[in-house]
Amino acid sequence: MSLKGTLKDFGIGDILQLIGQQQKTGSLQLRTKEQEVRVGLKDGQIIKVESVTRKRKDLIGAMLVRSELITETQLEAALETQRRTLKRLGDVLVSSQAITAERFQSMVQLQATETIYRLFTWKDGTYEFIQEPVEPGSEAIRPLRAETVLMEGFRMVDEWPVIRKKIHRDDLAFERIKTLPQPRHDEEGGELGSIGPSERRVYEEIALGRDLRKLVDICCLGEFETCKALFNLVKGEYVRAIHPEGTQAPAPGDQRLLARVAGTVGRVMATMAVLAAAALVVSRGAWAHPGGSPGSAFADPAAQRHVSKAQRVRIEAALEVFRLERGELPESLDSLVQAGLLSPEELRYPWREEYYYRRLAARQFVLLPPLR
Repeated sequence: MSLKGTLKDFGIGDILQLIGQQQKTGSLQLRTKEQEVRVGLKDGQIIKVESVTRKRKDLIGAMLVRSELITETQLEAALETQRRTLKRLGDVLVSSQAITAERFQSMVQLQATETIYRLFTWKDGTYEFIQEPVEPGSEAIRPLRAETVLMEGFRMVDEWPVIRKKIHRDDLAFERIKTLPQPRHDEEGGELGSIGPSERRVYEEIALGRDLRKLVDICCLGEFETCKALFNLVKGEYVRAIHPEGTQAPAPGDQRLLARVAGTVGRVMATMAVLAAAALVVSRGAWAHPGGSPGSAFADPAAQRHVSKAQRVRIEAALEVFRLERGELPESLDSLVQAGLLSPEELRYPWREEYYYRRLAARQFVLLPPLR
């Protein structure tokens, strides 16, 4: 199996879904003009992640120093030993008792996941998947299920814009202003606005002179999880953001203006969704595929993917109308047919099977092309 193309036609989510659900083994190479990442998969699970163009600050040794798990002197000594003995860096650091094996493994895992999740921000580039035997990298990671990465990646893409409205500068510092509530036994965190283990970890690391960049390094949670924890802490008024000298936060009047604009945009979007539904119902006949089974009219896969992208917009419009009418998204796409918003054929056009759909929350969902 060889699969290649551009990320504009087939996004990283589509690729991971296809490889993961078919449990393929092989190498996935993704490239832009400035970056190149290679992902090794075995039976649909990610077992290796390599960034060919990884910056020095993202190398595992530099990450360990920035997180204050080892010193610069310890790293230099370990690198010298590695050059002399050809041992893995992790083995050298662990044998010299500079770090525990468990701590080193967790940082290797963090390095891999950070690289993977950044792929979801790529707007263009190329990909190629080659089916071939794959062996773990020099610093092995725990296998990552493609579906888990897919769900987490979409969650991050969905929540980042909200988080960045408050945590909008890398040089922001933070100050504690009240103590955290006692933890609940069933506390898991995860939702925006909640206080969980990540928030408690970040709260404890807040100190004079530590800006956002340093907190990301020292907390070892990853950029997104650290920023999300800070967002929740600021929102709950447990900490406050301190802007660098010479800069200031948006004035209350500006925030009110932004809120009014956001409200107006929201109402416009809702109106557009309703109008889209009306157009969707009226124009249904124009989208019906030619005689024969879905997908039979497309000899060119690129053309089929292009039509599929337009059809997904159509289904998303129907989902939004359903949500506006019922207050929540449907459990399955069949509900759109029962509501009279789409026909059964439109749930799979231009493919043979239905689109992959999963409701994540009242307003969040994943919609991807089906497996063929």
